[in-house]
Amino acid sequence: MNTKHRIELIIERMAYKRACRIFEAEGAMGYTVLPAMAGFGNGNRWQRDTDISGSRDMVVIISINDQGTAEKVLDKLRTLLDEHIGVVSVSTVEVLRPERF
Repeated sequence: MNTKHRIELIIERMAYKRACRIFEAEGAMGYTVLPAMAGFGNGNRWQRDTDISGSRDMVVIISINDQGTAEKVLDKLRTLLDEHIGVVSVSTVEVLRPERF
């Protein structure tokens, strides 16, 4: 097993393409985007598809990277999160095929 860093980003759907471009530009080998169904935070509840326009929908982006790539991605995501609602978490994970990350 090999140690890598998992970045999990929950962000407004309208900003996910910008976030994905950051992952790609900073050398991430891949990512997965998932719909976020509902949540609670900052004293507010939200639920997917309750807004006619979908403007309040959120997505989750998951990417596993080496430490250097993770640091570069996080530096750029910090700027994106100054403009959009979002939460980032990073965890250390073990992967079976390190060449894929």
